[in-house]
Amino acid sequence: MERSPPYRPAALVTREDRRRRTVLVGFAALIVLSTSPIFGHHVAAGMDTLLAGRDHLGALCLTALHHLLAPVHYIFHVLVVAGLAYAVWDRVRAWLTVRRALAPLEAECPRPEDSFWRAARSANLDPGRLRVVSGLPNPAFTIGWFRPLVYVAAELAEWLAPDELAAVLTHERAHLVRRDPLRLSVLRFLGRMLFWLPALHRLAADVADDAEIAADDAAAAGRPLVLASAILALASWRTPPALVRASVGFYRPDLLDRRIRRLAGEEPAVTSHVTRRSIVGAALALGLVWTSGVLMAHPMSSERPGVLAHCIHKGEWATSHLFCLGSPFGTLRLHCPHVGR
Repeated sequence: MERSPPYRPAALVTREDRRRRTVLVGFAALIVLSTSPIFGHHVAAGMDTLLAGRDHLGALCLTALHHLLAPVHYIFHVLVVAGLAYAVWDRVRAWLTVRRALAPLEAECPRPEDSFWRAARSANLDPGRLRVVSGLPNPAFTIGWFRPLVYVAAELAEWLAPDELAAVLTHERAHLVRRDPLRLSVLRFLGRMLFWLPALHRLAADVADDAEIAADDAAAAGRPLVLASAILALASWRTPPALVRASVGFYRPDLLDRRIRRLAGEEPAVTSHVTRRSIVGAALALGLVWTSGVLMAHPMSSERPGVLAHCIHKGEWATSHLFCLGSPFGTLRLHCPHVGR
């Protein structure tokens, strides 16, 4: 079993690990639960057996419900297509944001034996994967999906001591090794695609927070206060919010308190971006998508061989046949008055 670093209390390690697993399970569950009712009955059998052979569910007429919820089901199809376009646009915008920020700047590989080259060697980072840029709007960040690179501001050589600079590069190396740019970009893409589930986007933000914490743990091994000192030294850096969202950067002002307190050996609260409102919204959306999906998968009586057509109501509102066996508050009649019409 992995031993926790001395600056991390065991109780904090347990809480963070439990939260990390909960976030990942919740993210995966929302993806499956939100998409399977929309497409499941189109590509796989099984959902149509949930209400097989039934025309009523208690007092409710399933045929009427089918007609009522059919528009809702197709709206979810439209939302997924619109969300896919939105997610592609969001990722393209993020890529263009970084490209515009770097275009006017000159990026160089560290020269042998300069401060960045030595810091990279100390951090076990290949200097060929490091770019030094003067005037960089973010002090240090990692970008690239398939061959990520680490970008650092040339000014860090003056702002930070050599061991602090090495700690920053070790932090970024952790992002590079874990392929966090690709992993977080995929999660953000899914969060945008299913934008009608705000809880999903908030869970993706939780995963991004955990990525920063994990990179801190990799960089703080044996020198937590050195990393804390580097974070504080860069706390006054003003990074454009758009660039923060488009890359995996070292400086995150919203995580400053939590990161410093962890490195100092305290037990800060493990917070989440997920709110009660987003959970309630997700529950309502999933209820609608599952109800409409199951009813759309349920075969109509006219589609079942040898079964008499049920509730044919041409020119009438389906709501008038929602309780075709009678009121749910009264005694149900034995025969549906609309059979055979």
